Amino acid sequence: MSRIATPAVETATGATADIYAKIRKAVGRVPNAYAAIGAINPAALASTLQAGAVLSAGSLSKQDEETIKIVVSEIAGCDYCVAAHAAVGKMVGLKPEAIRQIRAGESTGDAKRDALVRFVRVLQTTRGTIPAAELEAVKAAGYSDAQLVDVALAIALITFTNVFNRFNDTDVDFPAVE
Repeated sequence: MSRIATPAVETATGATADIYAKIRKAVGRVPNAYAAIGAINPAALASTLQAGAVLSAGSLSKQDEETIKIVVSEIAGCDYCVAAHAAVGKMVGLKPEAIRQIRAGESTGDAKRDALVRFVRVLQTTRGTIPAAELEAVKAAGYSDAQLVDVALAIALITFTNVFNRFNDTDVDFPAVE
């Protein structure tokens, strides 16, 4: 059960109601994580969604975006975000077996995706400046400098929701991940 009391979405007013309406229009409902964040700080939720729109308009594929979010969430141990991004990953064409492999850090059979997974795992599991060989490997796999900026943005965005959901223990309202 979520640790922070979240009023019913239907009772929201002002900026919170406005942001919930935009989310409902885009995805059909207000996920629990967004409901909790928006009830407490609608500006934080609006900023997160705006940055998400910048990321979506960027140079990564939707599958790459979800791959990054799954890797980061798995490493962080955020059950909510793993479930959410596994569901979205399926919607954008990631196969369930590929999602399992991404979560486990195993080969998916797609060299470019595997390079991205490795790069993100290195960024998330090490400290300090990464070895030049890691950057060279992901670039050799076909990722451009612009895409690497978008990788950093994706990591920053998912880190925010991971941290929030980990301390809130947000009730997962996405299908269980196999």
